[in-house]
This record gives sequence, structure tokens and C-alpha cells, in this order.
Amino acid sequence: MSTDAIVLLKEDHQTVEKLFKQFEKAGEKAFKEKRKLVDAMIEELTTHTYIEEEIFYPMAREAVPETRAHVLESVEEHHVMVWLMAELVELDPEDETFDAKVTVLTESVRHHVEEEEDEWFPEVRKALGRKRLQEVGQRMLDARPDAPKDPLKIASAHA
Repeated sequence: MSTDAIVLLKEDHQTVEKLFKQFEKAGEKAFKEKRKLVDAMIEELTTHTYIEEEIFYPMAREAVPETRAHVLESVEEHHVMVWLMAELVELDPEDETFDAKVTVLTESVRHHVEEEEDEWFPEVRKALGRKRLQEVGQRMLDARPDAPKDPLKIASAHA
């Protein structure tokens, strides 16, 4: 298994994308399945957001000062996503707003992923190199168990 920080983040992106696609394929009345999928999304995204904000983003800003604006925008996108996830934690899947909120979350995450992967991960990779990205990736793996379960415990929730 690779410990490359960017590879790890992209693997998280793929995991969440699979959950989004399963949700989109679930039937309109598949309330139990949708609840399970959304709970999995929230767990994955909360952990991912935590390791990005606590480890990857600070390292990216330090290594590649040009990413500052990207990082700041990403944190703001996280802010919106964690509050939406916090609402979804409590929301009954039969509520008429449930699917709409998941759609907004999905669209927001897809936009966020596209910007990270296309616009600034390549800059970070070039600046850091393989060895440093592996060191950072190991720190990220080590931090995963410390990630909060509550999306509102993520730093960007209060930014």
C-alpha cells in the first residue's frame, strides 16, 4: 500500500465517489439503504477533511506558497460541507429535503475534488517529491484514528 499523501487523498476521493454513485442508483424509496450510504459518506468525508486540514493543507501551504488561495478556498468549501453533513446526520431519509441535501453535498465534493486533483495537487507533488509525500502520507495514516466522528468538530466548521 502506498503512503504517498496525494495517492491516499485520491483513494479517499474514489471511495466517496463510489458511495455517491450507489446513492444515486438507490431507489426513491430505499430509505434504509440511503441512510446507510449517507452515514458512510459522512464518516469518510469527516476523516478525510480532518487529515487534509490538520496535515496536508498546512504542509502544502508551506511547501508551495502559491497554493495559499487554493487552500483557503478548500477550507471554505469544507466549511459548507461539514455543516451540510451535520444536518444530514440528524435528518430522516424520508424527509423531503434529504435527497436534495445529499445532491448538494455530492456536487460540492465533486467540484472540490476536481479542483484539488487537477489544479493544485500536481504543484504540491512537484514541489515535495516522492520521499516527502510518503512521509506526509504516513503522518496522515497515523492521524486517521484521531479524526473526530462529528463533522462539527472539524476546524473548518468554525472558520
